[in-house]
Amino acid sequence: MEKKKVKKKAKEVPVAPPRPIFILREGMTLKEVAEKLGVKTRDLLLRLENRGKIVDLNDLIDETFVPILGQEFNCEIELLPYEQEVKKRALSEKDKLVIRPPVVTIMGHVDHGKTTLLDAIRHSRLVDKEFGGITQHIGAYRVTWQNRWITFIDTPGHEAFTQLRLRGAQVTDIVVLVVAADDGVMPQTREAISHARAAGVPIIVAINKIDKPEANPEKVKQQLAQEGILVEEWGGDTICVEISAKEKRNINELLEMILLLADIIEIKANPEVEAHGIVLEAKLDPKKGPCGTIIIQHGHLLPGQAFISGLTFGKVRAIFDDFGRPVRRVEPSMPVEILGFNEVPIAGDYFQVVPDIETAERIVKGRLAKIRKEEPARPQILSLEELFKQIEKGEAKEFALIVKADVQGSIDVLKSLLPTFSTEEVKVKILHAATGPVTESDILLASASKAVILAYNLRIPPAIQEIAQREKVEIRSYQVIYELIDDIKRAVRGLLEPEIKEIPLGKAEIRKIFDLTRVGKVAGCYVLEGIITRQAEVRVLRGQQVIYQGRIASLKHLKDNVNEVKKGMECGLTLDKFQDFQEGDIIYAFQIEKRKPQ
Repeated sequence: MEKKKVKKKAKEVPVAPPRPIFILREGMTLKEVAEKLGVKTRDLLLRLENRGKIVDLNDLIDETFVPILGQEFNCEIELLPYEQEVKKRALSEKDKLVIRPPVVTIMGHVDHGKTTLLDAIRHSRLVDKEFGGITQHIGAYRVTWQNRWITFIDTPGHEAFTQLRLRGAQVTDIVVLVVAADDGVMPQTREAISHARAAGVPIIVAINKIDKPEANPEKVKQQLAQEGILVEEWGGDTICVEISAKEKRNINELLEMILLLADIIEIKANPEVEAHGIVLEAKLDPKKGPCGTIIIQHGHLLPGQAFISGLTFGKVRAIFDDFGRPVRRVEPSMPVEILGFNEVPIAGDYFQVVPDIETAERIVKGRLAKIRKEEPARPQILSLEELFKQIEKGEAKEFALIVKADVQGSIDVLKSLLPTFSTEEVKVKILHAATGPVTESDILLASASKAVILAYNLRIPPAIQEIAQREKVEIRSYQVIYELIDDIKRAVRGLLEPEIKEIPLGKAEIRKIFDLTRVGKVAGCYVLEGIITRQAEVRVLRGQQVIYQGRIASLKHLKDNVNEVKKGMECGLTLDKFQDFQEGDIIYAFQIEKRKPQ
């Protein structure tokens, strides 16, 4: 009798249960981490101490804790920046999401009527008595149509649109593409289409200037079809409205289509999380201090709340709308100007409310410490001279620059020109380019990135120079754009001329102007800081703008010619080939020192 063969069952390999995943956010204390992980605080501290971490429950978590906690408690841990954690939480709570107003950017070719359309939209929604109130320019504004709000971002340009997107801070929900009916699709029209598509933002086409005799909307639609934009009446899915911004024709229809599209794509916000938004614009106001234009995307912002934004932080001192009126509560999609930053923030950075100012300061200090830790300390300032030495030795691969200038036009020129000086050995890279004064944040970024700061047509205050010296950062100041360009060319080629260093001497305010026979205009000044010398070079500032740079022609105290005037003294001075003085102008005196490369 044959024995039946018994099949042996294959051994089942036990499958380890999936490790739980915990999402922690930057700025959490270890006490909050223990609560999140569901462990006792004593146990958490003991395990960290066994791993060499002598900590306190009030210490903040950082990336060094992540692998230790994961191993000790057998879990997966993801540590998110504060802003990302709030945004992720806001979107995950589906039942709390509510419809918010759309944020719209108007783009298109130059001279196709973008500004005229913005003006037409804004003024068509106002009553006459409000016209005089339109004095506050904060880079964005709201209008109402059919009892609903629409937010428009004012003149961002394609570069600013993309810069925001590249920083991960997408703020635009809908793009209105303006195309002139008499001109058709032009190069910047194509650029706008590319930028909107890359950002994944839906487009509404506004064919403008239909009031002109030579207008040909059908030709425009045909050209758009060639660019892949097929309007609805041609069987596509792109909304198209024919308008005349100049005559304010069909503006209401355009607003209606914006709201219709907003309903289709369902733009939503979570009003119950900590206020979270994006910095659209930033500036240093002489009276208000550092301030920024913010659009809140989730939550509600209130005066007195602490916040972080990139490497800046603060407490909301005041909130103003686009009319300059105080605001007590900011809702999602509402553009406002915020006062209370410790420094000028960077456009495109997230704006995030945190529990208190102490938490805000600790988070930002942690970010700065991380930046410094990621880059080895440099024994000396990385100057242009040091750069060309490295190039000669074959050590330099990248030349990092931070560019600051007085006006956007200068920034645009430098951003387009400087990268073209790259060679096979060295790549010229612009880390950051913006208008406005050089700030401590610029210096910290340069310090962390081994970058040189180029300041065009700007005064560098002594306090900023001290910070740059401490952080081993070189700031190169220029008044002539060709000198700046030539210096960068020479640096990349190893042919740099001796460094020109500006040493500040003093500051005086023009308080009265005298018009003397055979002499001309004399500026009656009061010395606010330092010393004004007869041999000094001077720079005249009107507000934030440099209006003159040159030398002192004569310097008097009372009726006597003098060689110097000290702080707290009055003086009269004339300048070489300049008499366009105004009371309140500031005169900065400095001397130039040339240093040859070692």
